[in-house]
Amino acid sequence: MPVRRLAVLFTLVAIVLLGAAFVVIVARQSPPAGATAPDVATVEATPAVDLPAVSSPAVGALFAEGAHYCTASVVHSERGDVLLTAAHCIHDGEGGGYLTGLTFAPGYHDGIAPFGYWTVADELVAPGWTASSDPDLDVGFATAHQAGATKSLESLVGANLLATGTAFEQPITLTGYPDDSEVPAVCQNTTTKQDTYQLKVDCAGFPTGTSGGPWVAGQNPQTRLGTVIGVIGGFEFGGNDPDTSYSSYFDTDVLALYRQTTART
Repeated sequence: MPVRRLAVLFTLVAIVLLGAAFVVIVARQSPPAGATAPDVATVEATPAVDLPAVSSPAVGALFAEGAHYCTASVVHSERGDVLLTAAHCIHDGEGGGYLTGLTFAPGYHDGIAPFGYWTVADELVAPGWTASSDPDLDVGFATAHQAGATKSLESLVGANLLATGTAFEQPITLTGYPDDSEVPAVCQNTTTKQDTYQLKVDCAGFPTGTSGGPWVAGQNPQTRLGTVIGVIGGFEFGGNDPDTSYSSYFDTDVLALYRQTTART
């Protein structure tokens, strides 16, 4: 079962992989009827650097041991340092722990990190992920810091809003970094409902490495920022077909993680 991050970093034991269908799922609340979002506003920064025409400066590659292996994005917070990705990009799930020594390069392309590399810290995933690798909780947050930086990450690259309880079907822009590419894959399509706590979207060319890539609704064509409603992850760790991706549904569990992250930054 392929996982959309480098195999050398995926340390869940084989019995968990082979028995994923039998993992106990923790009790969940029903999705709210209407969307809710943190009381924040999208920061629409205009980077003074050249980026590929389709790239969002708030989306970047996660690196470990000199190689990019997953994708993350900046979500708005008061301190401007919060990252959103898939839980399996920062924690190995049942029987494992948090990954260490990670860095984030927003706007990464062609071997260039136009905003530099930022240290990933304060990683946080849901208890249901650490206990049983619950695919409905494959969402994680972290903070990003850079030694000597005088400005916040968000003030440099902007940030997406985080929304929970949204509709299952809506148009999005999907972005992710394949591990064999130095530029992001970008696709626009409409999401559908996979099941009660999973979203699905058909977008070609999202293989290993694109895990954690944000699903952004209402993206502004100038700033390339909008509202993030999902990340590549969840069912089959994001999907074992590079042309179909999945996301855990963003509900009150995700909102609680966000609030916990922002409360401690």
